[in-house]
Amino acid sequence: MKEAIDRLVEQLDGLAPATAMVLGSGLGGLVDEVENAIRIPYAALPGFPKGGVTGHAGELVAGIFGGQPVIMMAGRAHYYERGDASAMRPALETLAGIGVTQLVLTNAAGSVDPEMLPGSIMMIEDHINFSGTNPLFGEPTDRRFVGLTEAYDARLRKSFEAAAAAAGIELHKGVYMWFSGPSFETPAEIRMARMFGANAVGMSTVPEVIIARFLGLKVLACSVITNLAAGMTGAELSHGETKDMAPIGGGRLATVFRKMFEKDMPNE
Repeated sequence: MKEAIDRLVEQLDGLAPATAMVLGSGLGGLVDEVENAIRIPYAALPGFPKGGVTGHAGELVAGIFGGQPVIMMAGRAHYYERGDASAMRPALETLAGIGVTQLVLTNAAGSVDPEMLPGSIMMIEDHINFSGTNPLFGEPTDRRFVGLTEAYDARLRKSFEAAAAAAGIELHKGVYMWFSGPSFETPAEIRMARMFGANAVGMSTVPEVIIARFLGLKVLACSVITNLAAGMTGAELSHGETKDMAPIGGGRLATVFRKMFEKDMPNE
């Protein structure tokens, strides 16, 4: 990743953020709030994802957000695009290589809880990997045996909870279950997910959490709830629904992030 690191350091011109964010569906507009923004297309950075999912811009934006230096990745690669769970590893290794120490992940997800309705936001406290794969497959060193007991950093979660309370926004907390996609889950799979203890389901984020912990990064992750999961309403699911509903919850999540960065963002 040396070439990507060198290019990024040159472009940042002295800016040294400790925090990076990966923006999922509904949060892409947050990059427009970055002051003194430096915009770099993923195509200009070796190893960065070449995703093809609508709603994901595919650019890195660095600058000041809420008074804090930050890097925002507008868009991600998904396992279902090319069958590569490690697709985000080069990008995350590059960020770690320039000094990023904490990673904030966001996604759009389906709710398994009938009381967590579309438009809600959920802070992820734990996850279930139901994909049958892992982004560390093929890693030759013993570093591949990554502990995930504290996958989601307690200090970052506490800060995010405080920001939500200060903003007056209801915050759900729960377990996110990763399915490989790209097809949506079946009603039977959702019943299983509920029995397993999941509160939300989705097709991303978990690989990035595993890679981040492998790299020693602290992680905060949040979901924007775009729909009730399969079988809960009788209606069929669609990616169009995700794109339509994501900005609603995304607006709430953006408000919490503004408050968090302005008031109580751990930065170490």
